Amino acid sequence: MSNHYSYRVTWSAEDEEYVATCIEFPSLSWLAPTQDEALRGMTELVHSVIADLEMNNEPIPTPISRREFSGKFNVRIPPTLHRELAETAAEQGVSLNRLVSDRLARH
Repeated sequence: MSNHYSYRVTWSAEDEEYVATCIEFPSLSWLAPTQDEALRGMTELVHSVIADLEMNNEPIPTPISRREFSGKFNVRIPPTLHRELAETAAEQGVSLNRLVSDRLARH
């Protein structure tokens, strides 16, 4: 199951090594001289953490790839920005939802 999680490997200038992380386990990381070694080390670490969680009957994070998303979320914004977006949407002849969705997709 540890291979179903979301991993990232980046160069760490501070450590002068590659650092691997896992989105679902944000407190973990693994440093190594190569990208492959960093990823392999992180995957093995996550595997051992999962085994420990199972042994202690603790909850195991669900991989993001297995989560279901509704496609909806609420965002609080200042009333002035809300008005500006609503006006822009009206000027473009689209819904506010469509305008914001399109802008998010571009970034």
